Amino acid sequence: MIRTYQAGNIADTVSHGFFTRRGGVSTGLYDGLNVGLGSDDARDMVQENRRQALAHLAPSDATLCTAYQIHGTDVAIVNEPWPTGDAPQVDAMVTAQRDIALGIVTADCAPVLFADAAAGVIGAAHAGWKGALTGVLQATVEAMVKLGARRNNISAAIGPAIAQESYEVGADFRAAFLDANAGAATFFAVGRDGRFQFDLPAYVGSSLRTAGIESVWTAGVDTYRLESDFYSYRRSCHRDEVDYGRQLSAILLV
Repeated sequence: MIRTYQAGNIADTVSHGFFTRRGGVSTGLYDGLNVGLGSDDARDMVQENRRQALAHLAPSDATLCTAYQIHGTDVAIVNEPWPTGDAPQVDAMVTAQRDIALGIVTADCAPVLFADAAAGVIGAAHAGWKGALTGVLQATVEAMVKLGARRNNISAAIGPAIAQESYEVGADFRAAFLDANAGAATFFAVGRDGRFQFDLPAYVGSSLRTAGIESVWTAGVDTYRLESDFYSYRRSCHRDEVDYGRQLSAILLV
């Protein structure tokens, strides 16, 4: 059965969900609701999973739009759906159009959904460490404001992502954040053997507040540890698996 996490700060006039891997038709390594077109899962399985997820989220005339995510900061303004095979290379999308579901696919990175329900503007962003560091969240907020959203009316929700206790990084990784902002030290705990534990969701939340977003919700669940609920890139690497699935986070004006 399909299961989603719902953010308490997104208005009822906006349909949204942070999907788990539960449900769907994929099997084997991708068992569950794998929506990753970039995975090596059977294409028809992925398309059926995406169809089921959209049906769970939205009315039958809605279209799911996902991007070709590259860990950058570019934002697409979506005025009409694009063909599945012609997605732009961006890591965030915004729209003021109804019946367009903005979808982010992740497997440890933080999916972030945005809504200004009063203005009728929504957004979705893929915030891995690189995008979060270089400004994808701030760029998404700015794009929403250009569409008529008011910064102090935007609610943001951070979905399931890898948690600090599961995210071991090296000293060079930490140094990149400190070079950008010395205050980022607070998001790193001392780990073993000279390494550190990075708190990605907390860093994302802090970045959102710095961007002027007052209402921030966080799912607070670890994609790495909860294998029955989530795909995880890092878990797959630790197991030397050949590939991994991706879960969906999506938002829609209704």
